[in-house]
Amino acid sequence: MWLLMLDALIFALCSGFFFIGKALLFSSAGESEDDAVFLPVIMYHSVYDGPVQEYIVTPQQFENDLKWLKANGYSSVTAQQLAEYACGSGELPDKPVLITLDDGFYNNLSAVLPLLEKYDMQAIVSVVGKYTDDYAAADPHAERYSYLTWEDISELIDSGRVEIGCHTYDMHSLYSGRKGCSKLSSETEEEYAQQLQNDIGLVQAEIKEHTGILPIVFAYPFGCKSGESVPVLRRNGFLITLLCREAPNYITRSPDSLYDLFRYNRSGYYSTEEFMEKVMQQ
Repeated sequence: MWLLMLDALIFALCSGFFFIGKALLFSSAGESEDDAVFLPVIMYHSVYDGPVQEYIVTPQQFENDLKWLKANGYSSVTAQQLAEYACGSGELPDKPVLITLDDGFYNNLSAVLPLLEKYDMQAIVSVVGKYTDDYAAADPHAERYSYLTWEDISELIDSGRVEIGCHTYDMHSLYSGRKGCSKLSSETEEEYAQQLQNDIGLVQAEIKEHTGILPIVFAYPFGCKSGESVPVLRRNGFLITLLCREAPNYITRSPDSLYDLFRYNRSGYYSTEEFMEKVMQQ
């Protein structure tokens, strides 16, 4: 009897702390829980008709995903829509979803764009500046491995279906001693801030020069983040940052809710139904 009473007391206390903590979370942002909108974020990479891998899906798999989203009432949203909602000047659909693609593969134009148009969807493609400058220019328009040229990127923007994000200029590596754009233990905060600023400043300037736009989305390479990166990203006008950790997001009327969005990697090894079951869990 006493054990049952003790269990009940512990449960009540835990429940109370949970709801109090949740209320404090939303009140600290000046918002109520009712303002929080569930936002699943999907992370794709390469989309081409070949053997599937962890970071490769076929166009048919991508199309099946879009069909599933449509059939289940989801509407893709843009970075601009999210920024406007978080700043209190816009609204979101009842069931929003954010579609993102990393690295800037050419097949994001050749295979993905026609399907976005077919299913009335939007997406964010985050490019690596050096890949566009060097690799795309040297060997353009191979479905399997080429990257987007600057002309390709402009075509994506002109379509009205794709926003361009930043994936660094030349910090997309795990083998240079640095993990993505994270801080080295040997660097001071000032040294690191200057390194990151040099890289981001270069890619932002190139995107602006070639397309006329400045991205507001930053995708951390490999999801590797340092706390010291945040002030640099904010100073450079990024309103949304994307991680690689798989978890649900809840967007509020606070701009801070758009930083460090979690994403589910779309592995080619899963069916659409298997993948969506995981992504849509709140």
